[in-house]
Amino acid sequence: MSIPSRYVNLEAARARFGERADRLAPFLLRGDPLADAVVADALTMPRGAGFSLFTRAARDGVASIPEAPASFRAFFGETERVPAWVDPVRLERGRRLFLRYGPLAGAVLGGRSLVLGYMSPAGNKPLVLSGRLEAQAPRRLAETGRFVQAISEPRGLDVGADGYQITLKVRYMHAQVRAMIERSGTWDEASWGRPINQHDMAGTTLLFSIAVLDGLRTLGATIPRAEADDYLHLWRVIGRLMGVDEEILPTCESDAFALAELIAETQEPPDDDARALTRALLRVPLEVAASPAERRLAPLRVAFGTALTRLLLGDPLADDLGLERRAVRHVFPILRGLTRVRDTVLAHLPEARAHAEAAGARYWDKVVERSLEGSPAKFEPPSGLGRVAVHA
Repeated sequence: MSIPSRYVNLEAARARFGERADRLAPFLLRGDPLADAVVADALTMPRGAGFSLFTRAARDGVASIPEAPASFRAFFGETERVPAWVDPVRLERGRRLFLRYGPLAGAVLGGRSLVLGYMSPAGNKPLVLSGRLEAQAPRRLAETGRFVQAISEPRGLDVGADGYQITLKVRYMHAQVRAMIERSGTWDEASWGRPINQHDMAGTTLLFSIAVLDGLRTLGATIPRAEADDYLHLWRVIGRLMGVDEEILPTCESDAFALAELIAETQEPPDDDARALTRALLRVPLEVAASPAERRLAPLRVAFGTALTRLLLGDPLADDLGLERRAVRHVFPILRGLTRVRDTVLAHLPEARAHAEAAGARYWDKVVERSLEGSPAKFEPPSGLGRVAVHA
C-alpha cells in the first residue's frame, strides 16, 4: 500500500505514537462501502428518487419499504442495530453537557471546530470542490446548527429520531460527493487519499467532540473527566452512524486527544483554500445582516469572531490562517472568570444545572429558527460540483 503524500512527518509520528501512526494511514484510502453502495444504486434511479427512498427508510425504518434494494437493506440493517457497548445513560449525560454551555458551545463550534475542519489542505478539497462551504457559508452554518440541535435532543439518536435521520443524510451526502469527485477526474488520490475518507471522517468527529471540550476549557469551563468521557461516548455513537470504522473511533477523552494529536502531527499546514474557507465563515455576519441595525453591528461581530477564533486556535494556527489581531481579545479573561464562577455554582445546585440545560436547548432552537429563516434544513446532496478542477 502506498501512503498518500499528504500524510507527512511519519517518522516523527512513529516516535510519538508508535504503531498507531501506521495503523491510521490506510484509512486515508478507505471510503464508506455501505453508503457508497447505496449511492451507486440511487444513481440508477430517476433523479431524486434514491434520496427520497433513503429519507423514508431513515424515518420509518427499512422494513417499511419492501422495494428497497439490497444495498439499502444492508446499510440500514447496520444503522438500526444498536451495539452492546452503547450506553443510553452516558448518551443522556453527554448531550446534557453540551446543552449546558449553550451560546458558549456555539461560539466554540464556530470559532474552533469548523475552522479546524478547514485546516487540512487535503481534507478541505471535497468542500472546495462541492462549493457548499465557500459559496454557501451562511446556509452551511445554519445546517450545522440544526444538526447539533437534533443530536442534542432527548433520545435524538434513536432510530427514526431527528438526530438519527440527519446524521444519515449527512452520510449519504458525503457518499454522493465522494462519487461525484471520483468520477470528475479532478481528484489526486496519490496525494490526498480518497475523498471524504475514513481518516477525515474520524477527524470530523473529533472537531465536534474533543475540539469542543478543549475550546470550552479555554473559555474557562470546568469539565470533569467522567463527563468529558460521556460526551466522547455520544460522539462515538454519532461517528458510527456517520460510517466511521469503530477501530478508529475514540473510546474516551484521552484516546480522542491522542488521535487528534496524531492527525495534527501528520497534517500539512493550511493552504489558500483553508484561508478562503475561514474568511467566508468569519464574514457570515456581514452576509446575513438584514436590518440597518444588524448591518451596523456586523463589523463588530466579525471582529469579535476573529478574535475569538484566534484565542481558540492559538496564535501559531491563527497566524497561518492570516487572522488579524483584534483589540476585543481583552474581554476574554473576564469571560473565563465568569464561566468558572458559573460552573462552580452549577456543580453545587442541580436545579440551576437543569435550568442551564433547558436554556441551552432554547438557545439552539433560536439559532436554528433565525438562521434557517423558516426554510427547513433538508440536507439534500448536491446535484453537481461547484468547481471543476483542483490542483495539488
